[in-house]
Amino acid sequence: MKKRWDPKSYKDLPYTPIMDRPTTHNKTGVWRTFRPIIDYEKCTKCYICWKFCPDAAIIIVEEEDRKVEIDYDHCKGCAVCAEECPVKCIKMERER
Repeated sequence: MKKRWDPKSYKDLPYTPIMDRPTTHNKTGVWRTFRPIIDYEKCTKCYICWKFCPDAAIIIVEEEDRKVEIDYDHCKGCAVCAEECPVKCIKMERER
């Protein structure tokens, strides 16, 4: 008879390379090859870029009439924001 797997408590599991704090502590923007640049003249504030950003690197700034900004400390340059923008106001430029 096969022995069933006996689940352990999380306290019994060995330590793993999982972070013990939020990923906002990891500044990952240095990985970027391309950076998104927003043309605020075209931006309609639809916030679709904010919704689809996989790294939560797009911030809605309340003090500035709810405009969006890129947090370049966390943006990896994946271009999802530029692809999803319905008015194409986000362009990807090569990082210098």
